[in-house]
Amino acid sequence: MPGAWTRHLCPSGPWQHPRGFLHGLANGEIRQNAKEMDVLQAYDGDDNSYPDGPTIEGALEQLDLLAKGDPPFFLAVGFLRPHLPFGAPAKYVKLYDDITLPPIPHPSKPAGKTTWHGSGEFMKYNRWKKDPRNDNEFATKVRKHYAGCVSYADALVGRLIARLERTGVADKTIIVVWGDHGWHLGEHAIWGKHSLFEESLRSPLIMVVPELSHPGSAVNSIVETVDLFPTLCDLTALPKPDGISGSSLVPFLADPKAPGHPAISYKGGSETIRTDRYRLIRHSKGGKVSHLELYDHESVEGETRNIAEDNADLAAALSKQLDAKLN
Repeated sequence: MPGAWTRHLCPSGPWQHPRGFLHGLANGEIRQNAKEMDVLQAYDGDDNSYPDGPTIEGALEQLDLLAKGDPPFFLAVGFLRPHLPFGAPAKYVKLYDDITLPPIPHPSKPAGKTTWHGSGEFMKYNRWKKDPRNDNEFATKVRKHYAGCVSYADALVGRLIARLERTGVADKTIIVVWGDHGWHLGEHAIWGKHSLFEESLRSPLIMVVPELSHPGSAVNSIVETVDLFPTLCDLTALPKPDGISGSSLVPFLADPKAPGHPAISYKGGSETIRTDRYRLIRHSKGGKVSHLELYDHESVEGETRNIAEDNADLAAALSKQLDAKLN
């Protein structure tokens, strides 16, 4: 987004360029042919042995520069992990060597029309002819490598916050930690994103705000990524442009039990709306609705039993809410 930032940096280290950095493994390995690149890796090196290393070093340097200045600053730092291929310094993967992971919830391929897919992004890498959908030992190995990647990212966030505290401005800085999407680790027999199920769409969101009323409280209400922009405007007393999407999350900072609002997502010819209780997925063909999925999150069956046929009025009402949000 040219002109949107005072400066925008992408230190790529031995990975040469941003694209190589995006799908990089240890010590400068970049993706050429995914079939020849291992889907999992744990190299016994420090944080800088993987692509997020140059990012954290650059971020710490920028933070030191910004904290010394007089004007307020906005620093955005993007970490890649967890991201395919699942590579992280071995010390983070080893954290899970002796951990027994819980069973994968609803691991079967869903029946009927859904946004299920064959996990092509995952399957194109070198998997040593193994498939986590029918190999439990390999599935566990994949999940532990994913967890190691998360711990690697967590450690880098920790380094960033520790440096912020050392600058002396942490007590007047807003911190937002968020992810752009979720990821299936075998739920619905998917190893990837790109579906409209909960696992693909639910993402992390953590906010630290000075003088927070309820620090450490969890908020279970539904909100959306587009809510972050108006929230930061409110918290920093900046005017909001006309016509922006999203609702400020400031009410949740005062009351973690404040009611949320429906969230929408979409892919290809399918759209979904998620309320506190239900998810509706609407499939269209030629501009007309061809199929509906409706799931009740208060049921133990969750997103495994489509109740749309038996709840036509509810599906129609949610469809109207979806149209209103889309329009």
